Amino acid sequence: MLKEKIKIFAVALFWLGLAGCHPNSVKDVEGNKYKTVTIGTQVWMAENLKTTRYNDGTLIPEVTDNDTWAKLTSPAYSWYNNDSIENKKMYGAIYNWYAINTNRLCPTGWHVPADSEWTSMMTSFDDIKTTGGKLKEAGTTHWKIPNTGATNESGFMALPGGYRSLDGIFNFIGLAGSWWSSTEYDNSSVLFYNLRYKYSLVYKYRSEKFCGFSVRCIKDH
Repeated sequence: MLKEKIKIFAVALFWLGLAGCHPNSVKDVEGNKYKTVTIGTQVWMAENLKTTRYNDGTLIPEVTDNDTWAKLTSPAYSWYNNDSIENKKMYGAIYNWYAINTNRLCPTGWHVPADSEWTSMMTSFDDIKTTGGKLKEAGTTHWKIPNTGATNESGFMALPGGYRSLDGIFNFIGLAGSWWSSTEYDNSSVLFYNLRYKYSLVYKYRSEKFCGFSVRCIKDH
């Protein structure tokens, strides 16, 4: 009987050890914890980044004034409508591309995905026309009606966190979500990805570097 108990205990420890080696979450330097999801061969955060510090502990400047934001050529973040109480937990922070370009924004061992990594993730699904729906959170708790095609089949849990425009104005919460890539289109603009409440497609655009979008980190290979 004692041998059997010891055997069961050893098996339990073995499985606990495996779980510890393959966590389904990651923490940033501030201790914010993010669920993760494997899509194809990639491991992604399943939540938007919300850190206010780089991974070396340095503070990222928070910029609330619209005019100041619109003129920036240096890293900054904000909360949608400058309201962390209402928007931090659900939607995370909004960053300009200068913060992305420091290569210190994501937790150590993670990075902001390049355009090619976004493309690789999307092509892991069968039908490109429904990929956006598979990425979006299902239902209309956060997305506006009709949230077309949304199933969250991927586990990516994309939310409509809106964005901060060229003039520093906040727009489209509930209607759309936008996420940076790390890939520059030209000297003044960068590629980003967009999901909308009316469609099940994924849209790729380019944006000026001083706009503000959400961030999803991807694990280093």
